[in-house]
Amino acid sequence: MKKALIVYWSATGNTEKVAMALKDGLVEGDMDVSLFKTKGAEELDYFDYDLACVGFPVYHFHPPDIIVRFLKSRFDKYQKEKRILPCCPIVKGKNALVFCTYSGPHSGIDEALPAVKYTAQFFIHVGIPVINEWYIIGEFHGREDLSTRGKLGDIRGKPSAEDLDKIRKDALKLVSKI
Repeated sequence: MKKALIVYWSATGNTEKVAMALKDGLVEGDMDVSLFKTKGAEELDYFDYDLACVGFPVYHFHPPDIIVRFLKSRFDKYQKEKRILPCCPIVKGKNALVFCTYSGPHSGIDEALPAVKYTAQFFIHVGIPVINEWYIIGEFHGREDLSTRGKLGDIRGKPSAEDLDKIRKDALKLVSKI
């Protein structure tokens, strides 16, 4: 049975909903899934899994500090183990997925792109190809105007049940790529 790791951080519940839908789809695809919030994931090794997934909300076009600390701790570990090599040779059988939730009230998805691309580099540098990037619209909690008058229109209630079902189905399709 193939193994998947999901590490995420969620402040308002948007990213957690996505992580759970992702887990459901991977399990439906017969993967053994380990799910962690960043706390408790400090000693995990991506190389113990066929698929490593990291998810987070986007803050000011960056991942949250807690995710950055997690990624850097893994990077430092792999650097000490001399797993970071010139030209980033691909490690066969290892894959990554980076997903984020974003509200994009000012510039839409352009606010999310840099955060995901930055995060992907932490996998690419150790030879783990990022086989997909998911950008999921999530309601902006705490300021209704940023969920109703932003660039994305009315995003209240996002991710919706339909959005989460699509994520589950996309996760199931992802299993066939591994």
